[in-house]
Amino acid sequence: MKKLSLILLGSLLAACSSTPEAPKASLDGEVFYLQRIALPPAATLSVALQDVSLMDAPAVTLASQSGPVKGNVPLPFHLSYDPAQVKPGHRYAVSARIELDGKLLFINTEHHGVQLDGNDPQPVRIKVDAVR
Repeated sequence: MKKLSLILLGSLLAACSSTPEAPKASLDGEVFYLQRIALPPAATLSVALQDVSLMDAPAVTLASQSGPVKGNVPLPFHLSYDPAQVKPGHRYAVSARIELDGKLLFINTEHHGVQLDGNDPQPVRIKVDAVR
């Protein structure tokens, strides 16, 4: 009986001490390019969700993903962000780049705006262009 009481008390304390996790929202998409070439195995893909509202200040990053390229295009990405950071009247965009050993190979050259109101078509498709 003493053991059962300790187990129940421990469970109750664990439940009380856990902090509620902030709600998360996500944006799924894919990065692609039109060239018919394979990427080197060491290439990395970086995708970022940013607040681009202010023209004279650096963009604020809400979420980012970076890692080795796995497979061929389209390259999937998943960005989790805190919806509490989304401010009414602000503009948000997704950017993508592919690098090899720190050298830029591909980057998006068009603005990819998102509303972050739940109505954005998913997957978000981002075309990247070769850097010459």
